[in-house]
Amino acid sequence: MGINFYSKIFNFLGIALIMPFIIFEVNTINKQIKADEKFIAATEKDLFLYRQMGASYLCIASKAEVDFKKGLGIASATFANVITGKHGGVIKAIGDEKLEEQKLYNAGTFQIVGSAMNICPESIPNNIKNDYKKRLKELVKKSKK
Repeated sequence: MGINFYSKIFNFLGIALIMPFIIFEVNTINKQIKADEKFIAATEKDLFLYRQMGASYLCIASKAEVDFKKGLGIASATFANVITGKHGGVIKAIGDEKLEEQKLYNAGTFQIVGSAMNICPESIPNNIKNDYKKRLKELVKKSKK
């Protein structure tokens, strides 16, 4: 019982004394990472990249016979998630306002369809093309006012 018993006690005490320091250190590092995290607003170049990636995904998914709406939903959600995660939901052209994920999703959907119409027009259903063209005309009219 002598040496074996005492070595178990020392191991237990060693772990019991070291564990709080380990937990404290991990918690401190985590707080520093979150505190240092500063988002940079998405530039037009960033948006172009995310839009083109979404359109490329949509074209590939359509050609692989993935349901168009599902493919578009995934591409749009990814577009919104990247802007939220990497840029804090802020787009430079709009200002410092953090956009809600739903707004980013909707904007992504519109932009991805527009890009996909240039990349793979044969993969875009006619009703989606018509809706896009109609919405684009409305936006052009609003911007002229």
